[in-house]
Amino acid sequence: MSQSFFKGRWTLFVAAGAGIVFYSSAAAAAEKVVLKYSAIRVTLQVSELEIFAETGKMSPGLEMLLGKAKKDPEVVRSSLTRPLKVSQRFLDETLNSSVGKIILDEVGQVIRTPSGKANREALREALVLSATNDNEITLLETMKNYPAAEIDVEGDRLVEAYGKLVALSEQLGGVSERLQDILNKIRLPRL
Repeated sequence: MSQSFFKGRWTLFVAAGAGIVFYSSAAAAAEKVVLKYSAIRVTLQVSELEIFAETGKMSPGLEMLLGKAKKDPEVVRSSLTRPLKVSQRFLDETLNSSVGKIILDEVGQVIRTPSGKANREALREALVLSATNDNEITLLETMKNYPAAEIDVEGDRLVEAYGKLVALSEQLGGVSERLQDILNKIRLPRL
């Protein structure tokens, strides 16, 4: 058999594999969020959270949950949509570092897969995907991009976890900007 035959088969195999990966990632986007506040647990559609974030209108399940948990709906709503500016490239690099893995593990205690497995990888994927188009992330966008049909969210700790991400972003953003300034000022000889 000719070499071009094998090249053609290999190209087809790679293309099919890539298609399956991209299709399965899109199909596995979160549809349901299991929100937990103390002993209260409610399963909501991601679309219910989107409507709440956009309009302030709460579904009966969300209204019951926030009422029993004594949470201010506007605080929750602003937490869902508050953008966090971060470069997708920088976020990807940071989350793949040892410090990033620690951060993912900590945040993964708040936003996680129902099985509790592969939290780090799922959260990294959701965060990086969220920053891909506009170099910013929101909690709602991260939940929508989570690569599982359902995610568990510890509502009591959600705002705290997001606050940690904001603080980290501000710290790293300053470091990133200073590092970039230094690199721009240093003129390295070309090889």
